[in-house]
Amino acid sequence: MGQTYKLAEHFISINGEGQLAGELALFLRFAGCNLRCSYCDTLWACGKDAPHEVVSLSRIVDIAKDAIENGVRNVTLTGGEPLLQPGINDVIGRLTALGLQPEIETNGAIPLKDFCAPCRPKFTMDYKLPSSRMEQHMCTENFALLHEWDTVKFVCGTRADVFRAKEIAELYKPSCPLYLSPVFGQIEPAEIVEIMKEQKMTRFRLQLQLHKFIWDPMERGV
Repeated sequence: MGQTYKLAEHFISINGEGQLAGELALFLRFAGCNLRCSYCDTLWACGKDAPHEVVSLSRIVDIAKDAIENGVRNVTLTGGEPLLQPGINDVIGRLTALGLQPEIETNGAIPLKDFCAPCRPKFTMDYKLPSSRMEQHMCTENFALLHEWDTVKFVCGTRADVFRAKEIAELYKPSCPLYLSPVFGQIEPAEIVEIMKEQKMTRFRLQLQLHKFIWDPMERGV
């Protein structure tokens, strides 16, 4: 069977966040994560005992071909943490060869240098702020590897998180778009906007998780 992957779920939906928000995509959610963020909304997919299907690369290719037949051109690899999957570069390469545009949603605690060749995906990288309780795990050297088609996402649960996001942006000066994303139900988006105005945070964009407004916030497969 060769290299296998722990696939927790796959489905077609709209991107809820980032530069491709609102566009249809194939989602491949992989099981397992090296972080435990306080606000994690996919905790069910993170543990060692997370429900998953063990699949081959050919099975992933078949899933992707079905999506292409339905007109989908974007594919989002998410988790958990997809970059923990051994052989994930092979998945990225095959998806690219099929004509899909891979996007990796990664938690910021994995060095990206090993995933920039031979087929470089788009990275949507988190920077974990203090309320996540995971900031100490961030690989800040990743900022130097990001391009304008990548994204940095700052998930904010408190006012202090918003100020910290501004500090990080000023310190590392990433060249890609920067998004502030409120933790659903913990901080009001309007409060973040007020801070953005007060602090002249013109480099940032506020984003809301579209899927949590369209469907039940805890719904899977959307």
